[in-house]
Order: sequence, then structure tokens, then C-alpha cells
Amino acid sequence: MKKVLIISYYFPPSGGPGVQRVLKFVKYLPEFGWKPIVLTVKDGDFPARDESLLKEVPVDVDVHRTDIFEPYDLYRKLTGKSKTTAVDVNNIDGGSKSRLSDKLAEFIRATFFIPDARIGWKKHAVREGKNVIDAERPDIIFSSSPPYTCALISMELKKYAEKKYGKPMPWVSDFRDAWTDYLTTPNRWFLPKKIDRKYERTTLDIADTVTIVASGMKDDFERKYPEVSAKTDFALLRNGFDSDDYKHTTVSDAKNDKFTIVYTGSMYGKRNPYYLLDTIAELVTDGKVDKNKIKFIFVGRLGSEIIDHINNSPLKDSIEIVSYVPHSVSIDYLMKADAMLLLIDEDKYSKMILSGKVFEYLGASALTGKPVFAIAGEGEARDLLIETKAGVITPHHKPDALKENYLKLYNGFFENNTAILPASDKKAIEAYERKLLTKKLAEIFDKILKN
Repeated sequence: MKKVLIISYYFPPSGGPGVQRVLKFVKYLPEFGWKPIVLTVKDGDFPARDESLLKEVPVDVDVHRTDIFEPYDLYRKLTGKSKTTAVDVNNIDGGSKSRLSDKLAEFIRATFFIPDARIGWKKHAVREGKNVIDAERPDIIFSSSPPYTCALISMELKKYAEKKYGKPMPWVSDFRDAWTDYLTTPNRWFLPKKIDRKYERTTLDIADTVTIVASGMKDDFERKYPEVSAKTDFALLRNGFDSDDYKHTTVSDAKNDKFTIVYTGSMYGKRNPYYLLDTIAELVTDGKVDKNKIKFIFVGRLGSEIIDHINNSPLKDSIEIVSYVPHSVSIDYLMKADAMLLLIDEDKYSKMILSGKVFEYLGASALTGKPVFAIAGEGEARDLLIETKAGVITPHHKPDALKENYLKLYNGFFENNTAILPASDKKAIEAYERKLLTKKLAEIFDKILKN
């Protein structure tokens, strides 16, 4: 069986959306002739932990865990945050830093941690990666970013293997998010920004294939580095859902007492429910919606500013906040929802945002027939919902359209009128099964080796 060395910071017991892509590749690659060998961290400062995901790692997969220097404890102390504060939710929220300590901490992060705060893993990972290469002689290297440090680790290991063994070591660099000048990119001054962009450009230049979850990423790379991108082998490999994740639950005939919309995942910064909640509050004021008959369940980690908004909302009593739960439990919430809320950030990069969340929504929708209630502008998320016929889509800044779409579902719920629900295209949704997507990845590996 051919071997692939997989380099990923996010791996069980890490929780959150970042872990699912690599975990499912590891799960299914052996079925397509590839033995995964995982290089990850020993004690990562993950935004969320989900010990239950360890059970999904096949017992015969070798997982190499190394030390890492994590700067976030220092970051929290400097900004006065508690040790349990999730960094991605309350520390790096893209512009709400008003205190001097927050600004200083952000300056340090943007200046010295390039390409990201996981750079303290590189030395340890490269050392262990060389040992793995010498012992296992993998046929290919696969890295998943962010963190983009994974790309730097892979780049160095590729060079090491080629120099020592005198033959090409193919490297597939996978991107779940765009790199520089993106939503989550620190606001760097010119020198660290130049270094970061050099890393990004070199990755495109050296990687044998670059896999991306959204086609807009290719457009972004081509805009920034047209000459290099013209020679880069890009492959679109979407996120997806694993039907195995839904087998522990069933579709219930029991109806909710209240019209219930569920959101799973993190909310912070521009990804917030303000527009939705404020608009629905107007429907309550107008007497078109009874706030005692509606419910919003937000499952995941919320930024402090979002919690403040909820606490001051007229709909406060209709909102349930559930802190981070194991992945299987989050699926349970989706299966019981009357609609699943998708919020696409309003940003210049919104068109390329296509999170793993929407695919898990689609997996639930195919089973329950319940829609994705999306607030999204033009872009790949909207296109996906149109393709699968699984969504009710409202653009930003269109409160009348939002009211109309919400009332249609709200009234239909109490009238038992399922005819108003979109009839999702199950065949189109099945194309995003994780197993099928892993088969595509294996085909990419095989193609590289043949060339």
C-alpha cells in the first residue's frame, strides 16, 4: 500500500471544523490504496477539544505527536483573558481591540509570528518528520492549512527527502482558507507582510499540487501571483459530510413546540446574528411573530460582543446558547432543527467562503427535509445551496426579504405546510460525501505519482 505523510495541526483530540477534513481523509484513504501516517502536535492549544473524535482515528494509523511552543498563554496574560478563553473567538476578532494591551498583543502577533502563531511547531515537526521519512519512506506529503506553518514544515521536509534520497518527493498543499489578506489575517506592517507573502508565493511555486475548498481561492492566488499561479496545479476539493456521523441519530416524527432555528459553530467579528435577530425582533413588534413560539439555538463558541448583543436583544428569552459540544451532539441538534442557520461574513472575501458547516447542514437536510436558512450574498455558499436546492437564501441588507423568508417558514411550521419547504436534491448532496471526496484525493495522489 502506498504511503502518505499527512501534516496537520488540527487532529483529534482537537475539535471544531478544522479537524474534520483531515480526520475523514485519514479514515477513508486506506480504502483507496493509501496508508496515512499523521504528523501532528502533542498538546495543542486548540480553540476546542473533542475527545470523542479520537475514536474515529483508525487503530492501525500511526500518529506522531510532537512538542510545540504555543504563545497563546502569554497572549491571554497580556490581554487579561482567562486561560480557558478560545483565542479565535475572543482574541482575534478583527478589529474590536480598543485596549492598549489588546493592540500590543496583536502587534506582537502580527510582527513576530509569521505566518501564524503555530510557527513554534515547525522545529519540532521538521525533526520528527525527517525521522518518519527515513523510517517509512512515504510516497507523498500532504499538508492542510491553516495553520500555514504546516506548509512551511512540508516544504522543508520535501527538500530534505529529495536531497537525501535523490528523487522527487511530491507534496500536495491543501488550503481550507485563503492565506494573506484574508478575513483572519493579522494586520501586518510592510516587512512581516512581505515575509508572509513570500511564504505564500513559495508554497505555490514548490507544491506539486494545491488543493482548495473553494474555487475563489484560485482566483485570489492568481490575482496576487499571476506568473506563479499560471504554473501551479490547482485542484478543487470541496469539504463534505460523512453519512456515518448521522447513523447514531434518527429522524423523529415528533414536532418541536416552537419554530426552532439552529446554528452550530463559532460566531465572532463579522460572523454574527445581529441582522437576523434585529429583523425578527421587528416582526415581533409588528405582531407578526409570537416570540414565545420561536427559538434560536446557538451551539458553539460565541464572542463576548455577540453574547452582549444577545443579552440586550428583545429576543433574549427566545435564544438558547449551548457551549461547545462533541461533534456527534452538534449533529443531534441539526437533526432536530426546523431550519439550520448559515451566516456568511459580509466581507470582500465573502464570495469564497465555503465552510465545512454548510456541508454538515446539507447532510442533515437530506435526511430531515429541513432547509438551510442562509444569510449570504453572491458567492460559492449561495451557489452550493442553489445547486442542492436545500436553502432559503437572503442577502445582506434586505430586511424585507429576510422577513418574508422567515415568515414563510414560521407560518408553514404552525400550519403544518411542508409544501413551502425547498425540496433538496439528494443526489446533488450525495456528491459531497467525505468518502467520495477522499477518493478524489487518492486519485490526485495517484496522478502525481504517474507523472
